[in-house]
Amino acid sequence: MLEAPLYADVAEGPAGGRAFWLATADGVRIRAAVWRIDGSKGTVLLLPGRTEYIEKYGRAAVDLAQRGYSTVSVDFRGQGLADRSVADRMAGHVQDFEQFQHDIDAVVGMIDSLDLPGPRYLMSHSMGGCIALRALTRGMRVQAAVFSSPMWGISMAAWMRPVAEVLSTASVWFKMSHKYAPGTGGKTYVLDVPFEGNVLTTDPDMWAYMQRQVAAEPDLAMGGPSLGWLHAAMVECQALSAMDSPAYPAVCSLGLREKVVDTSPVYLRMARWPGGRLDLYPGSEHEVLMETPAARGQFFDAAAALYQANP
Repeated sequence: MLEAPLYADVAEGPAGGRAFWLATADGVRIRAAVWRIDGSKGTVLLLPGRTEYIEKYGRAAVDLAQRGYSTVSVDFRGQGLADRSVADRMAGHVQDFEQFQHDIDAVVGMIDSLDLPGPRYLMSHSMGGCIALRALTRGMRVQAAVFSSPMWGISMAAWMRPVAEVLSTASVWFKMSHKYAPGTGGKTYVLDVPFEGNVLTTDPDMWAYMQRQVAAEPDLAMGGPSLGWLHAAMVECQALSAMDSPAYPAVCSLGLREKVVDTSPVYLRMARWPGGRLDLYPGSEHEVLMETPAARGQFFDAAAALYQANP
């Protein structure tokens, strides 16, 4: 493994963080980071959402370190400093969500090679929750899983869903899948909209934290999803909805002001998850990990309690 950049000044993570370039089985270069804590109770693999990057979870790694856990995170293909598959690096693009499992396998291999402290646990947000659920169905070696606003369905008006299915499928047939999905473009959300009315967080400090990161390091930024991403995401969400919930202890958090992911699949899955629990956060938007100190404290306390109960 080769050392990769880690922008510690904007990440604000625990001291001593390191990043590495990893090669996936299908030849894509991705980036992974490790915040290793002396005497830690285990290692948490934190899977980010769409548009996200390692540095965004520096403060989350601090929250986990304060509770005794080391953290590993990743730039999925097409995001952060990982290889991007289309010429427009602002377009969030992937052909098939199965490709993300190659990224997971590469990160797990890194954890093995670095001999990071066990037990291992999983934490994920939004699109990362979709990828995490698939990894669990493949038998991922973790003791328990925590989800934040998992993307088990994509929020859109009922009338729009068949239109999105037709457009995104046609884009693959006509080799236009790299084009932006309708209503999206190449601007970064946190720099394009004001804090008031945003759909991510009610906490101005965390909003400013996210803004500083992409303003200081523009290569981390991303815009809207491609039609190919939309097609792949809809196919994956539909496939996962037909599968049983895996037999892992799990806690899922969901803000009651959620507007980004479809909440119905979250309620349905957690109602039939053996050993699973759904925690609701009144007043919280999509990113509970980036919410007010009270909400974040509740989230990380719940995660640590789950992990400690499953050594």
